[in-house]
Amino acid sequence: MSRPSDHYDSAPPKRDDTINQPQLGLLGWLRWFWRQLTSMRTALFLLLLLAVAAVPGSLFPQRGADPNGVVAYKAANPDIFPVLDKLQLFDVYSSVWFSAIYLLLFVSLVGCVIPRTKHHLDALRAKPPRTPARLERMAGFTTRTISVPELAEGPAGAGAAIESARRLLRKGRYRVAVFDDARSISVSAERGYLRETGNLVFHIALLGILLAVGMGGGFGYMGQKVVVTGQTLVNGLINYDSFNPGRFATGNQLTPFSISLDSLDVNYETKNQNALGLPLDYTAHVTTRTPDGSSQKTEKTTIKVNEPLAIGGTNVYLLGNGYAPEITVRDPQGKVVFDEPVPFLPQDANLTSLGVVKVTDGLSTQLGMRGFLYPTKQKLSTGAYTSSFPGLRDPMVSLIVYSGDLGINDGVPTSVYSLNTDKLKQLDGMGTNDKALQLSLGQTVTLPNGLGTISFDSVKRFASFTVNHDPAQGWVLLFALCVLGGLLTSLFVPRRRLWVKAVEQPDGTLLLQYAGLARGDDPALDAAVAALAEAHHTELTSSGESSMTEKSVG
Repeated sequence: MSRPSDHYDSAPPKRDDTINQPQLGLLGWLRWFWRQLTSMRTALFLLLLLAVAAVPGSLFPQRGADPNGVVAYKAANPDIFPVLDKLQLFDVYSSVWFSAIYLLLFVSLVGCVIPRTKHHLDALRAKPPRTPARLERMAGFTTRTISVPELAEGPAGAGAAIESARRLLRKGRYRVAVFDDARSISVSAERGYLRETGNLVFHIALLGILLAVGMGGGFGYMGQKVVVTGQTLVNGLINYDSFNPGRFATGNQLTPFSISLDSLDVNYETKNQNALGLPLDYTAHVTTRTPDGSSQKTEKTTIKVNEPLAIGGTNVYLLGNGYAPEITVRDPQGKVVFDEPVPFLPQDANLTSLGVVKVTDGLSTQLGMRGFLYPTKQKLSTGAYTSSFPGLRDPMVSLIVYSGDLGINDGVPTSVYSLNTDKLKQLDGMGTNDKALQLSLGQTVTLPNGLGTISFDSVKRFASFTVNHDPAQGWVLLFALCVLGGLLTSLFVPRRRLWVKAVEQPDGTLLLQYAGLARGDDPALDAAVAALAEAHHTELTSSGESSMTEKSVG
């Protein structure tokens, strides 16, 4: 008895050294790469990879959405920050590696969708396939045998039965085609092309989302502004703390409007000791002003977390808040040289905040002060201070004073939240003979070296607003709904084929055969075939085209 050639103890197959495999060449390798890139497996892998690549954007503060958070992260992690910045983890969504995945996914989806769309359109225009010769091999196969009256003997009897089946299938929204062979006549029916249509809609809508997000990022803009109570945000380039325009965005796109922060209400948990100080609600009460013809429209409204304000084609979000201690600096003669609230950035849940005060004019030298605000001061056993509650119960400011060149006259932009001490001399604090300045609310102390006095007059609230203009957000919503609709359609619409064949028997009877074929998962196929056979039998019997003699149901 011969064994197959691949049996474990068979002799190795003979090798023909005269056969040479052709070399792919450059064009062949390009064709192979294109086929791999445009395969559905690659598209799914790239989609998963894009989702994974977006994760760092939620783990690290992003310059486009939270520039203050980036500054705070840099101050807290000075050693690792340059490495992470080189990896573009603070600009994830505009990074080279994220953009590469994004573009590859776009190309892959285009390469998948175009040929599948062409194939689907060709299939819609084509007739259903011919009826198989052996229906007994198909799912749900069943038969009926009927007696044909003399009036309908011959092809007319079989034709009448198939015409009846064709009408039933058409009512069931099947595409049908009748095939007349030498020994039989049959009808072939299929439906469920809506499944593939939904699949294509899903992928085309996914392409639409990618394109809309890209266009929205190109023509949109995002600006951030810290607004202290009583101050106003004006929608203009020079008024933002940071402004991130899209590649194609210009300053002419900024719709004129202004938002004044009247007050900021913050509620903290005070009863539950296990959640003491937990923020319960943030509400910014604002006054908006927009052009209204030759006049100005004024309206009072509120902005809450996750409840942005829609104004001038933008959405204004409340992303953060904190305290801005009002500091007054006087020269030795008592003349005020600095008097304004300075936003201090929160460093922990109890709003221990870090800030920088810069006095550029009016004194014999420029002063820079780096300090902490403790809303509810608490002295630790080490002698250091912290805040025990985020509310203003017992505020205190501690300041380390530097003198020298602040670098603001060099023409290089500097952050108001950081202080470069390379060219400055420390006047108090650790490493000097004087202690750091500590001021309680309403207190005035003398500056080192007799430079004047400094007062801690009051504390105001500030709100961090982000103004986002995305011209494509409506399109993104539309395509997202199409993605959902296409996905549901492709999951729940079955695609199937049904056949009915009439074969004349030598004894003058007519054998009707029914069968189906599922194009995918279709647990209801057998029931559909049985229902068709039953409905066909009922129609033939009730119309008087034949008298029914059932022989078998397979």
